[in-house]
Parts: sequence; structure tokens; C-alpha cells
Amino acid sequence: MGMPADERLGLDIKRAEQTLITAKQAAVRPAGLTVPQYAALFALAGSPGISGAALARACLVTPQAMTVVLKNLEERGLIERSPHPWHRNVLETRLTEAGRTALMAADERAVVVERAIAEELSEEERSTLRELLRRCNEAVARAVSEL
Repeated sequence: MGMPADERLGLDIKRAEQTLITAKQAAVRPAGLTVPQYAALFALAGSPGISGAALARACLVTPQAMTVVLKNLEERGLIERSPHPWHRNVLETRLTEAGRTALMAADERAVVVERAIAEELSEEERSTLRELLRRCNEAVARAVSEL
């Protein structure tokens, strides 16, 4: 083994991510949503009319995964999709009233999780954490380019 397990920060990052995802799943489930569906609705609320590809980038998932999420949301009447006025092969996506209602219900509970994280850290610590995570992302990107 090239590095002992207790020195691998990736395990700590993954553990924190899994804890966050599990908490968010519990938070949004009563609204009838999954975490990816909630993320899509949340992004759509801030960017009405966004394309599926742009939405995938905003939610940090593949376009294929977003296609499945959007199909499910559309079938449930939470979003509506229509051709872009100038680019007919691009579909604009918007929340429906039912989608807005589901998002509000889910977000009311999801924000409890976000506040718990924020309240655990001072403003300076939150800023430092963001900077450290940014540097971790850059380090990983450099490492991948060297593989």
C-alpha cells in the first residue's frame, strides 16, 4: 500500500459527503423528492428556462443522469419543458406550480441540514473550509492530469 488509510483525506471527504447526502435524503423524502430531483428543482428556481445540459452542469451530474431526473419530474408534473424559441433542438425547463410547492416543502427541511453545518463553524472557519475544499479540488484535478 502506497499510503496508510489514516492518512487518506479522501476517505474523510467521502464520509462527510455520504453523511450529508443521507441527511438530505431524509430531509427531502417527505416532499416526495430524491436529492438529485431536489437539486434540479433548486437550480431551476434560480435559472428558469435553463437547458438540460446546463442544468446537469449546475447539479454536478452527467447529462444522461439529468435526462432521467427531468423525465421523472416532468411525468410527475413538477416541471414543464418546451422548445427554445430560437434553438428548436434545445428544451427550456421551468418549474410548475406543483414543482414550486414540492421544492418549498423539501427546502424547508433541507435548510435545517445546511444550517446545522453553518452553525457548527464560525464565519472564518466556513471561509477557510471553502478555500481548503477548493484547493483539494485543484489538487485532484492536477493528479488526474498526471495519470
